[in-house]
Amino acid sequence: MSAVASVSRFRVRDPRFEDVLGSAPRLELVAEVDAHEGPVYVAEEDALYFTTVRTTTVAIKRLELDSGDVSVVVADANQANGMALDRNGHLVVCEQGSWKEPARLSRLERATGERETIVDAVDGLPLNSPNDVVVRRDGSIWFTDPSYGYLQGFRPEPAVPDRLYRVEPYTGDVSVAAIGFDKPNGLSFSLDEQILYVADNGAPHHLLAFDVEEDGNLRGRRRVAVGSPEHPDGLKVDTQDRIYASARNGIHVLAPTGELLGEIELPGAVNFSFGGRGGNTLFITTDTAVWAAVVNAKGA
Repeated sequence: MSAVASVSRFRVRDPRFEDVLGSAPRLELVAEVDAHEGPVYVAEEDALYFTTVRTTTVAIKRLELDSGDVSVVVADANQANGMALDRNGHLVVCEQGSWKEPARLSRLERATGERETIVDAVDGLPLNSPNDVVVRRDGSIWFTDPSYGYLQGFRPEPAVPDRLYRVEPYTGDVSVAAIGFDKPNGLSFSLDEQILYVADNGAPHHLLAFDVEEDGNLRGRRRVAVGSPEHPDGLKVDTQDRIYASARNGIHVLAPTGELLGEIELPGAVNFSFGGRGGNTLFITTDTAVWAAVVNAKGA
C-alpha cells in the first residue's frame, strides 16, 4: 500500500473524533482499480470483494490485499451494486437488472461464482433496482429497492414504489419493511441490531433511523442527520455505535445522536467496508481505486 495521507486528511469537528483516529491515523492507496460499490471484506481470505463501475456490464471482482492481485469473480453480474456476507459466508448481491434481465437479490458462492435467486418479485411485481443489503444475526436479509435503474435508463418504469424489504431467514418470504422514501440507499444496523439506519439520498437527503421490534417490524421512524445531494450513501457503525456515512468529500463520522464528529477527506468516495486484520481499516471505493483509512475505531 502507498501512504499518501497525513493528519490533514482527517478533519476533527468534535473532540470525540480523536478516539476514532487514535494517535496515528493514515490514509493509503491500496489499488488502482474500477471499484465502485458493494465492498465486502472477507477475513478468512484477507480479501475485498466489490462491484465495478457500470458501463455496459458490471463485474464482481476480488482484491487480494496481501499481494494486490485483482481477479474477476463474475464477469457480467447483472448490474450488481451493494453486497453483504450472509451467515454461511456467501455473498448476497443486489442485482439492479437491465432491459433484458430482471432485477433480483441473489446469493453467490465465492469459490465458484455460481448465483441463485433469493427474490426477484414482490406480490408478483418486479423489483426496481436493489441497491444495498444487510444481513441481521437472525439471518434475515434487508435490502433497499430504489428506482435508479429506470432513472438512469437501463430498467423499465417501476411497477412498485421505492421501498425497504425484509426477507425471512427460514421461509424466504419477502415483505415490505418500510415505505415513504424518495431514494432509499445504504443500510446498517446498530451494534445491538435494535436500530436500523437507512440512507435516503433523494430529496431530502437524510439519514433515518428505525427501532427494530422483536418480531422484526420497524417503528419510531426519525431523522438522525441531514446529508448533501446524492448522499448519504454507504453506511456502517463501529463498536461504539458511531455512524459512518459516505459523503461528497469522503466519509462522515457521526455520533449515534447525529452530531458530526469528523471527516475522512477523500473526494469521490462511494462506499466502504470495515476490515483488515485488526478490524480497524476502512476500505473505501472511489470508482478509480480502493483506499484504506487506518484508524483506532473498529467496525461492528
